[in-house]
Amino acid sequence: MKLDFSVLLREDYPRMIIEGVITMLKLTAYSWLLAMAVGIVLAVIRMSNNRVATGFVAGYVEYHQNVPMLVQIFLWYFGVPTLLPDSVQLWFNMHRSDFLFAAIAVGLAMGAYMSEGLRAGIRSIPRAQMEAARALGLSYLKASRLVILPQALRLALPTLVSHSVLLFKNTSLAMVIGVAELTYATREIESQSFHTVEIYLVSTLIYLGISLLIMAVGAALENRYRIKSR
Repeated sequence: MKLDFSVLLREDYPRMIIEGVITMLKLTAYSWLLAMAVGIVLAVIRMSNNRVATGFVAGYVEYHQNVPMLVQIFLWYFGVPTLLPDSVQLWFNMHRSDFLFAAIAVGLAMGAYMSEGLRAGIRSIPRAQMEAARALGLSYLKASRLVILPQALRLALPTLVSHSVLLFKNTSLAMVIGVAELTYATREIESQSFHTVEIYLVSTLIYLGISLLIMAVGAALENRYRIKSR
C-alpha cells in the first residue's frame, strides 16, 4: 500500500488539523490550571488534623482515581446540566458547554492525581518545619503557603510532570461529547478522505511531539528547582 500524505493538504484538512491542535492546547491549559488549583487545595487539607475534611478528600481522590475518565466526562456533560437551573444551562450552552464541561471533568479528575503527588512531597518534608513555622506565629494556611508548599512543589515535580502528560493525553476523550480537538478532527478527516493511516500517523506524531515537549520542559524545571541534599 502506498501512502499519500499530500491528501492532508487538500480541501479544509490543514485548517481542521490546526484548529484541532489549538483547541487541544486550550483544553489542556484550562484543565491543567484547574487540576493544579484543586490539587494544592486538597493537599493542604490532607495536611490538617480535621478528620471530616481529610475523609472527604480521601473519598474524592478514590472516586476520581477509580472511575474511568470517560464516564466522568459523560456525567458532567449529560448529567450535571440536568441539575442546574435553566438560566445556568442556557449560559453554558451559549459558552461552548462541551468544551467547558470537558475542562471541568478532566481538571477535577486530574486534581486528585496532582494532590497525591503533592501529598507525597509534603510527607517528605520534616514535620518540624510546620511546627517551627507555627511557633513563629504563622497561621496554618500561611505556614502551608510560605514554608511547606514551595518545597513540596519542587519535590513533587517529577510526579506532577508525569500527571501533566497524562492530563494532556486524556483531553483526547473530549471528542466523545463533540469537542473539536485533534482526535475529533482526525476522525472527521479520516471519514472524509478514507486515508486512515496517513491522518492517524500525523495525529500520533503531533501527540508524541507535544508529550515529549512537556517532558522536556519538566526535566528542565526539575534540574533548575531540585532541592540539593547537604
